Amino acid sequence: MRKCRFILFPILALFVLAASPLWADISPVGERIGTCLGDNDVYKVHADGIDIGYCLIGSGKPLLMLTGLGCTMNDWPEEIVEKLSASYQLVLMDNRGMGFSSEDGTDFSYPLFARDVLALMDELGMSKTYVLGYSQSSVTTQQLLLSAPERFEKAIIHATSVDGSSVADSLSRKSEKMSESLSPVVKRQLEAAKTWKSPLDRLSNLSMPVMFLVGTDDTVVGADSSLKLASVVPGSWLVRFKGGTHRLMYEAPKDFASVVIQFLSI
Repeated sequence: MRKCRFILFPILALFVLAASPLWADISPVGERIGTCLGDNDVYKVHADGIDIGYCLIGSGKPLLMLTGLGCTMNDWPEEIVEKLSASYQLVLMDNRGMGFSSEDGTDFSYPLFARDVLALMDELGMSKTYVLGYSQSSVTTQQLLLSAPERFEKAIIHATSVDGSSVADSLSRKSEKMSESLSPVVKRQLEAAKTWKSPLDRLSNLSMPVMFLVGTDDTVVGADSSLKLASVVPGSWLVRFKGGTHRLMYEAPKDFASVVIQFLSI
């Protein structure tokens, strides 16, 4: 029987291992086009048929950070960015059609989102990286681990789902009153979610360390999907924050960052 590590987090107390050895930092490529999260430079590269906006923060092993539905790289909590960038070089990117990234009319899908990520990695010369995917991008991260497992050393999958249709339907119902204010891109993101079903049989073959992280009161994706995935991915961690919602990162940013660092340090 496969085993996974189950951790319930009412209060966090961690001892972090020593910093990893020197690592060659990624150098920016492309055109500088703005700033994010204060005065951090944003660059863009043309890859996979679109312009992809990204930002490099910190120094050390790379940690690719992929954000959620309707979000941009500016939506990462500053406390998390500050704490993680002290140990790792963060690579933040905007999903296609959001923030500094363009889109070309191609139908949205998780294989397409994953292809965008790999295209940016190729442009930056990133042969391998850690990855943290939140909400919509937690599903993109599932797809990445299936499409190119050799490119990812460890993965943190936060607030994820095994059935995108139920999540999209729930979000659509919650946003009915404001549906007219949703941008066309966000509506297309929701449509893409409806087609996703996690291939549990394929995910059971993953060999890299994976941590599933979720709040017990997450009513957007629910906590059951993370439990189900942790039960099939060999050796995975399941970290549940008691009382945490889908906005867990904003509710407990310091503890969130600490558990990510602990996982990556082992």
